[in-house]
Amino acid sequence: MLKVEKITKIFEPGTVSEKVALNQVDLVMNEGDFVTVIGGNGAGKSSLLNAIAGRFEVTSGSIFIDGTDLTRQPEYKRAQWIGRVFQDPMMGTAANMTIEENLSIALRRGKIRTLNWGIGKGEKEVYINHLAQLDLGLETRIKTKVGLLSGGQRQALTLLMATIKKPKLLLLDEHTAALDPSTGRKVLSLTDKLVKENRLTTLMVTHNMKDAIQYGNRIIMMDEGRIIADIPLEKKKNIQVEDLISLFEKTSRSGIANDRLLLA
Repeated sequence: MLKVEKITKIFEPGTVSEKVALNQVDLVMNEGDFVTVIGGNGAGKSSLLNAIAGRFEVTSGSIFIDGTDLTRQPEYKRAQWIGRVFQDPMMGTAANMTIEENLSIALRRGKIRTLNWGIGKGEKEVYINHLAQLDLGLETRIKTKVGLLSGGQRQALTLLMATIKKPKLLLLDEHTAALDPSTGRKVLSLTDKLVKENRLTTLMVTHNMKDAIQYGNRIIMMDEGRIIADIPLEKKKNIQVEDLISLFEKTSRSGIANDRLLLA
């Protein structure tokens, strides 16, 4: 479904600021895979998601979704294939637009925009039904400006917007890191529910090893722009946080002494 072949990304090549963010990364995800990605600061986790989403053009390598080569396609064209939720709850939504207007934009992602984008009664009922599943009371507030929502409500809405069209690939970039622990757990639980119900192929970056173990069917560990471990479901079922730390210490070049990777 997703095939990443030897992608490398070098920022500011040939200068004193040269940075190799991704180094010959290979990754294959089958349809329905829910892969969690862990690693130290600067390991390449977000860079991997950015490369797949098209936030920047890779230096070398190829990216395919369902056999379609997206390597040179701009980000806006990849949006028809990819849903994404960022760490910052303020990203992914338009604060000055209402909940229903934001959902309308999400539903039309990848389509040709016209001046006629009115929200019909049937479409509004679809939004209400989807919002009711969040169990946050937002179905009664569809005329509310998104900027008035709490961080957790806004992130839950962003998650719904990213999944409402059942994208080929869902990218989650530490999407609960900016939330308080209680709200973060609720958003993660909602994430798991939406992913399972819609059988979404999902790539989720997290610094929390417990979350990496609890969610998904596979763990990928990154360090210095490389994938240094790929843990399948059969091994993941019995793995503990201590095992991940030990594995990281054995395979990492950078170590974890001062890193948020230790969060649990």
